[in-house]
Amino acid sequence: MQYLSSVQVEPTSTATASVIWLHGLGANGHDFEPIVKQLELPAPLAIRFVFPHSPSIPVTINGGIIMPAWYDILDMSIERRVDITHLTESATAVQALIDREIARGIPANRIIVAGFSQGGAVAYQAALTYHQPLAGLLAMSTYFATRDTIQLHQNNKQLNINIMHGSQDPVVDPLLGQQAQQALLDKGFQPTYQQYQMQHNVCAEQIIDISAWLQQRLM
Repeated sequence: MQYLSSVQVEPTSTATASVIWLHGLGANGHDFEPIVKQLELPAPLAIRFVFPHSPSIPVTINGGIIMPAWYDILDMSIERRVDITHLTESATAVQALIDREIARGIPANRIIVAGFSQGGAVAYQAALTYHQPLAGLLAMSTYFATRDTIQLHQNNKQLNINIMHGSQDPVVDPLLGQQAQQALLDKGFQPTYQQYQMQHNVCAEQIIDISAWLQQRLM
């Protein structure tokens, strides 16, 4: 099987957990690679980080310019019209990476899916429809694009979900993060929502919180 090309950061000892981390529009798998050191995770945690590269496709909101994207965005209104079919295909490709981690010996309940911005929308779809219970979902500066169409899998209806958003985000309005939280609550989840004094990025305080959450989920 052909998997998404990825940057992989291995722990110093044999991996016993994995984090699959999806980048945002126009970026690539190298975008979050430096965050591994910044997280300052204890070595015994032995997490393999997988940062896949999205394909490059024409993006409507950018005049049809071909760029790295998990799916086409049709307009930038608050409703965020997107190509749901393409988003779902990307989520399936991410689920194949989860399958690969399991084949490498990592139990599903020690695998976390994380995503920033556009990657976060794919992470929601991939994690919540996966057929084995995962360790968690980290949704950063993103939105729940498939909240009205998603077919949740019973095995992940207790999934630990951490939503993080910037209070001054000019790209993905904080309201969209709050709407995602409410949609998840309506579906029976208990997501946490953390807001930071930042724009469409990641800040030092947030990195500390991500590190603590990863340790809580995977220690």
